[in-house]
Amino acid sequence: MLLRLADPDERYAAVRLCADLPLPEADYARHNGEWRLELAPLPVARLEYELEVIDQEGAGARVRDPGNPRTAPGAFGDKSVLLLPGYREPGWLAREGVPGQTQEVVVAGRGLGAEVHADVWSPADAGPGEPLPLLVAHDGPEYDRLAALTHFAAAGIASGALPRHRVALLAPGERDEWYSASARYAGALVRDVVPALRSAVSVAGPVVGMGASLGGLAMLHAQRRHPGTFGGLFLQSGSFFTPQFDAQESSFPRYQRIVRFVRGTLREGVHADPVPVVLTCGSAEENAENNRLMARTLANQGYPAALHEIPDLHNYTAWRDAFEPHLTGLLARTW
Repeated sequence: MLLRLADPDERYAAVRLCADLPLPEADYARHNGEWRLELAPLPVARLEYELEVIDQEGAGARVRDPGNPRTAPGAFGDKSVLLLPGYREPGWLAREGVPGQTQEVVVAGRGLGAEVHADVWSPADAGPGEPLPLLVAHDGPEYDRLAALTHFAAAGIASGALPRHRVALLAPGERDEWYSASARYAGALVRDVVPALRSAVSVAGPVVGMGASLGGLAMLHAQRRHPGTFGGLFLQSGSFFTPQFDAQESSFPRYQRIVRFVRGTLREGVHADPVPVVLTCGSAEENAENNRLMARTLANQGYPAALHEIPDLHNYTAWRDAFEPHLTGLLARTW
């Protein structure tokens, strides 16, 4: 695949492709008034990227590719995206869903010194007293804005693939602190947040928890520390750091706390509450190895656990693309 950037006025002294995927060659070469980069075959179905451009005075900037109209949303802004042959967006994105309504729930999290905010999405015709299953999502507002989580729920209900249910979109708050295997956060989630959600709306059946990256780690941590709270887990690209695979993350302030939790989990035998767990992960992302290890560990401890690898990296579109069939299957089985 040939990437090109027009530069007839020679504004740039250098151009480089920046992506989370290691590439054998990322530097563009000048050729006849433009910059060119020939990409070797990639192990992914889509690639999010930016361009680093250096002007003639040596000043650098990261920009989206002006020659590529396709972009993908992300937590740190939009990026350019290459869609490789064979990639298809999920069909549910184009399907009409049932109308929805949202109710705000604010909970004082004991031990956190802060409130936990949640928007609870429900079908528009569901009263708060109607018992419905509940999906609780860490980074909920981001999941909804960047991965269309409540549209997925609405479309699944409309098609009959999913039962009528609610989705609690938990705002991350002090994300790096709360979601990094924090005993205080896990306690507040289980003792304050989930009961407050049950008080705000009637819940039928087991609560399912989901999260991506640190949010996935935090859901597993809460389930391990507080058996009986969640009846199933959907964990995407969980940050299950180990020194063997994740030394590059050692500068993260709560790295050692995460490593201690993961090490303890890996060493345990059969767990007291082995709920169904579905894990998804980008096959080419940094967290792939630690997710493979965690999936094997949970399965050996009695969890009905399965890992599904997506030909992508660590981003919300990859997580969105894994909802169907993997989240659909977990929710249908659990509820």
